[in-house]
Amino acid sequence: MRVAVLGTGMVGQAIAGKFRDLGHDVQVGSRAAGEGKVAFADAAAHGEVVFNCTSGAGAVDAVSAGAEHLDGKLVVDVSNPLDFSSGAPAMFTDTTDSLAERIQRAVPAARVVKSLNTINASVMVDPSSVAGDHVVFMAGDDAGAKEELRALLGEFGWPPERVIDIGDLTGARGAELYVLLWLRLMNATGSPTFNIAVNRSASASNTQ
Repeated sequence: MRVAVLGTGMVGQAIAGKFRDLGHDVQVGSRAAGEGKVAFADAAAHGEVVFNCTSGAGAVDAVSAGAEHLDGKLVVDVSNPLDFSSGAPAMFTDTTDSLAERIQRAVPAARVVKSLNTINASVMVDPSSVAGDHVVFMAGDDAGAKEELRALLGEFGWPPERVIDIGDLTGARGAELYVLLWLRLMNATGSPTFNIAVNRSASASNTQ
């Protein structure tokens, strides 16, 4: 598969590296081309699927740069709308919107799914690094896009039952806001290599 990864930070490097290890054809998009990177728009043109791993502040512009190449494509938004301008971490969105929804509005012909933003980069691509049946979430408006992503996450090592569909793209609001708690948990545990599990009661349905 041809994969586009937008962003050259820790998350982008982890996801691009994993896909290459799995044998996929990966192009990394960046604001500045060169040294193995291409422009955002060129990466979007290359990818059959696009992973947005840019910083939250630049996410909409990065994905929009390749808008003409995204019709019908799965765009996985891994970014978070974090704002550190006041010192303490905050969000530049609120409970009525999410960064993923802003991206979907900017590229309406794409099929945006929010996922992987609630865990550290190392755990995204190697869930076995954390013990137990911990989970990853996804939210999106297109059921087919979510099933495509579930299969890709399976290549990363996520069993299908541990990929929890939290509904349409408005579910991204909760997934993004959780990151404020994630930062607190990282400080409390002294490590970013952790995740949460969802433990159902014995009478709960096993359907997603």
